[in-house]
Amino acid sequence: MITPDSRYRGHRFPPEIIAHCVWLYFRFPLSYRDVEEMMAVRGVQLTYETVRAWCRKFGQTYANQIRRRRPRPGDKWHLDEVVLKINGQTSYLWRVVDQQGNVLDILVQSRRNKAAAKKFFRKLLKGLRYVPRVLVTDKLASYGAAKKEILKSVEHRQPRGLNNRAENSHQPIRERERRMRRFKSAGHAQRFLSAYGPIRQHFCARRHRLCAEAYRQTLQQRLASWREIVGIAEVS
Repeated sequence: MITPDSRYRGHRFPPEIIAHCVWLYFRFPLSYRDVEEMMAVRGVQLTYETVRAWCRKFGQTYANQIRRRRPRPGDKWHLDEVVLKINGQTSYLWRVVDQQGNVLDILVQSRRNKAAAKKFFRKLLKGLRYVPRVLVTDKLASYGAAKKEILKSVEHRQPRGLNNRAENSHQPIRERERRMRRFKSAGHAQRFLSAYGPIRQHFCARRHRLCAEAYRQTLQQRLASWREIVGIAEVS
C-alpha cells in the first residue's frame, strides 16, 4: 500500500521501486549498472540512467529527513581531512564525526588552510546549532588557528592517535571512491557524500556491540523509519 506523496508525482514507477533503487545504491558499494541488473533479475526493466536520476533527485531528500530524525549527536567532535584526487587536481574532504562515529557533516574544498577550516566550522555550527564540549583533530595548524576565532571556549585536543575515530571512518568512502573510479568533480563528490553518509549510517547499527536479537530489533526499527521517510506504508 502506497501513501500519496507529491515527491513521486509524474514518475512512471511506484515509490517502492524508486526508494529501493536509491537504497541499494547508497547502502552498498554498487554502480548504477549493478542496480539496473539487480532490478532486472526481479523483473523490473529500467536503465541505469533512470537510477542515476532517482539517486540525484531523492538521495539528498532522504538523507535530510534521516538527519532530522536522528538523536542529538555527541558533544565530542573528531575532525579530519582526507585528500581526494579529482581530474588530476588535489581536493580535500573535511569530515567530522562524534564519539560514537556518527557522521555530522562533510565539505569538499580545494584548500586546507585557516580559511578552509573556518568555513568548515561555520558550516558545522549552522547545521548542528550547538557547540561541542571537546574538539579532537590531528596536528594540522589550520584547526587551531580557526578554533581560536570561532570556537574559543571549546577544549582542543591534538595528541597522536587520539583521532583514529575520524580516520577510520574514511574507509567506506575510500571503498566507494574506488568503486566509482574516482569522483568526477568536487561538486559530484559533495553531492554524493552528503547523501551517502546519512543513508548508509542509518542502516549500520554497531553490530559488534549488539547481540543477534538486539541487532535484529534495531534493524527492523530502522527499516520502519526508512519506510516512513520514503513515503511507503507497511502492509497491514
